[in-house]
Amino acid sequence: MYLDRLLNAGEREWGICGVGVLPFDLPIRDALDHQDNLYTLVTKDTDEVSQAAVIGSIVEYLYAPDDPQAVVDKLADLSTRIVSLTITEGGYSINDATGEFDPRDPLTLADIGSKTTPRSVLGLIVAGLARRRAADEQPFTVMSCDNIQGNGAFAKKAVVEFARRKDTGLATWIEEYVAFPNSMVDRITPVTTDETRASIQAEFGIDDEFPVLSEAFEQWVLEDRFTLGRPALETVGVQVVGDVEPYELMKLRLLNASHQAIAFTGILAGETYVHEVCRRPVFSDFLLGYMRNEAIPTLLPVPGVDLDDYCQQLISRFSSQAILDTLARLAVDASDRIPKFLLPVVQNQLSNDRETRHSSLVLAAWCTYLETHAGQDDPTPIVDKRRDGLAAAVALEQRAPGSFLDYADVFGNLGENDQLRQEFIGWRERIANVGIVEAISTI
Repeated sequence: MYLDRLLNAGEREWGICGVGVLPFDLPIRDALDHQDNLYTLVTKDTDEVSQAAVIGSIVEYLYAPDDPQAVVDKLADLSTRIVSLTITEGGYSINDATGEFDPRDPLTLADIGSKTTPRSVLGLIVAGLARRRAADEQPFTVMSCDNIQGNGAFAKKAVVEFARRKDTGLATWIEEYVAFPNSMVDRITPVTTDETRASIQAEFGIDDEFPVLSEAFEQWVLEDRFTLGRPALETVGVQVVGDVEPYELMKLRLLNASHQAIAFTGILAGETYVHEVCRRPVFSDFLLGYMRNEAIPTLLPVPGVDLDDYCQQLISRFSSQAILDTLARLAVDASDRIPKFLLPVVQNQLSNDRETRHSSLVLAAWCTYLETHAGQDDPTPIVDKRRDGLAAAVALEQRAPGSFLDYADVFGNLGENDQLRQEFIGWRERIANVGIVEAISTI
């Protein structure tokens, strides 16, 4: 969207080559192929006023399984100056508990042990950088846009450690010469569905195989650190800054952590959509209590932002039914999201002898959801790569309450804290006895 704005303003130096690596990228490949790499972006404000724009900044799309060598060649080409990543919080193979590179997905593991053309994200990036180094050329910038604190540093660790498994000299070169700027992206964008396609066709008369629907709110804060230059993004609404950390902490610990709170308390209350939950005062009050009493004390001063206004704005955004964001979407891969969004708040609060009641209730609600929504036909099924491990941890709760917090892949040693453990056990009992709404209302 931002680059499309630049192109419409006369910029001709930049364009996007999209790359997909997984089977669920196939529909995007096919849609862009059929539509000359165009797609429709529809935004809706909180009053449900819609605007549509056809985005023309994607000039090429490569689906790696079709021809991984073509992706490596594109990365090696000096015309590629920035490689941006949106591979989800769990796509970097960094262990949340230890902070170390700990690859477990088949593609990454296969690439580490193979000398053939890579197929994983990290394998492709490192292969492209290896070609640059071998030709004595400058490297591209790796720009993570995922919801991770210090996402640039996170991406750097993943890329460097993958490279170290292949070539220590290459790893050293990447550490020294490749830029990994930090960024923060804030825009709620639900999954594209058949209903999305039908509604856009009905409202705008546009037949699009893969439109994107999002809220109108937009914020991208980007660290100004690039190896081979960058587009003039600051001219089209991007905040280009020297330090992203205050903004990213604000977004991750207020918006993203609140999404986790909404997901599991809302599902237990029988709701389907985010706005349904946030229009109920008991839930909106609970979220504001979490933000003000637990999240904000862990934040840095954010230049130009009134945090209380930001919290109220979040409730307004969450309460809008314009984009029909589902609780099921927010619940996906919680074992990747909660350690990055909520647990840093818990750790900081505990370290400073401060309140964790809201956070511990969210953890108890998550555990209860895992326990009560494990059926195959459940309308909000458990979708998590650690599903089996989570199920085993939940099962231990029956004979040893609090055992869920001992699941080290998610909690590390955080579950050893007596305050958190006792609160968690208490909330689990209360939710079981009186239900989630009554439990929340006691805070």
